[in-house]
Amino acid sequence: MIRLYTTHDLGGQLSRREWLRIGGLAGLGSLRLLAPVRASEHLRAGFGKARSVILIYASGGQSQLEMWDPKPDAPETVRGEFKAIATSVAGTFVGEHTPRLARLADRYTIVRSVSHDDLDHGSAGYLALTGRPHPQKSSNPRPRPIDEPTYGAVLKRVRPVRAFPYEAVHLNGPALVPFEIGPGQDGGYLGRHYEPLVLGDVTAGTEPVPDLAPHIDLPAERLAARRGLRGAVERAYDHVAARAGDGSSSDMDQLYRQAFEVLASPRCREAFDLAAEPESLRNRYGRNRSGQACLLARRLVEAGVPLITVIWSHSNRGQDKEPAITDAYGWDTHNDIFEALRVHLLPRFDQGFSALLEDLDARGLLDETLVICTGEFGRAPRVALEPSFAGRTPGRKHWASVYSAVLAGAGVARGAVYGSSDRFAAQPVSSRVAPWDIAATMFWALGIDPATEYHDLEGRPRVVSIGQPITGLFG
Repeated sequence: MIRLYTTHDLGGQLSRREWLRIGGLAGLGSLRLLAPVRASEHLRAGFGKARSVILIYASGGQSQLEMWDPKPDAPETVRGEFKAIATSVAGTFVGEHTPRLARLADRYTIVRSVSHDDLDHGSAGYLALTGRPHPQKSSNPRPRPIDEPTYGAVLKRVRPVRAFPYEAVHLNGPALVPFEIGPGQDGGYLGRHYEPLVLGDVTAGTEPVPDLAPHIDLPAERLAARRGLRGAVERAYDHVAARAGDGSSSDMDQLYRQAFEVLASPRCREAFDLAAEPESLRNRYGRNRSGQACLLARRLVEAGVPLITVIWSHSNRGQDKEPAITDAYGWDTHNDIFEALRVHLLPRFDQGFSALLEDLDARGLLDETLVICTGEFGRAPRVALEPSFAGRTPGRKHWASVYSAVLAGAGVARGAVYGSSDRFAAQPVSSRVAPWDIAATMFWALGIDPATEYHDLEGRPRVVSIGQPITGLFG
């Protein structure tokens, strides 16, 4: 069994020479490496720095070797076809097909040492979206009412807010594995009352949320009257249901309440109005599902939504059904990896993710918004053709032993690298962290101690996160 270390397991500081040696980076320049932080040092580092979190979930598993952790000196069967390019930070290199993000390297930290041992999309996606391992490891289970709740559900349970009708919104969702809804995206054992708002293709039609604009023949007085009438009917129903021992209407009550609040609030309706953005900015993000979802995420930050999840690729491998449609492509590139990344995946990711970081920074929002980009795992340090998958050219298998994540904003150090992998990007060498540590960091940045205890609907004690915040990330 692999032991998963947090930053605190590694103890004291390492010398710069040692960091360069273990990262295989000697001679690449003045790379800024973040050292682990002892639990007793900087105890409150980064705590409460974020007003909102944007989680970019790269469904399918981004390749660390083609993106965040290239190994130009490895054999071709490991390094692949792409070259490494220099970034705006001396000594930090990324894959050649992310030039915009290379120029923005001074605004984020690359974590090159994320690790776990779950090797299938369903259960590993559950781990990425709940911060907890699924009991059926390395499998593709269906969602269950007894599942762990997704992050937004936990946030609503421990710290509900009134700034917006929803504490959490999932955009471009739900995440499909590959064509069925994966687990870990709902309220789980907390119930529907705690579920995030889920929006699908925000580019479809003229509005991300249809029918939010008030109808001319439905003034505020009539809307209030309809709400009152519905309330009277529901109270009568609840009385009968209570006598029968059935309280199933409470979840629907909550959904109706939130819908009425959105309809009644011009500020809420405006938050979803992408048409209010200049055409030039919409084009900068990219006129595609994921790019426009990132733009909407920024608008929801401005509206006060604490947690927004952007599912980058609604299907982890939609290319199996629609190989000619770029929006259908997911990051699960078992075969044809280099064509899929070069033509379909990386240009849009480089455009949309860089636009989000630039836009947040230009508006002064990055200082109070934690941005996290992670998938459920990475890709194998070996290029090979897999006969059981579609495609004619080689790709990479699933790989969870080490992969990369990117964090920015809310006090996260700029222009840094945290942790390192070996010379093949196959195993972590320093500062190993796990998805539950990323989850703990997210709650920590929001000002919620991961050890905070709450109770589920049956009164059983739970904790917000089983991980430890990666305090060494904060500059």
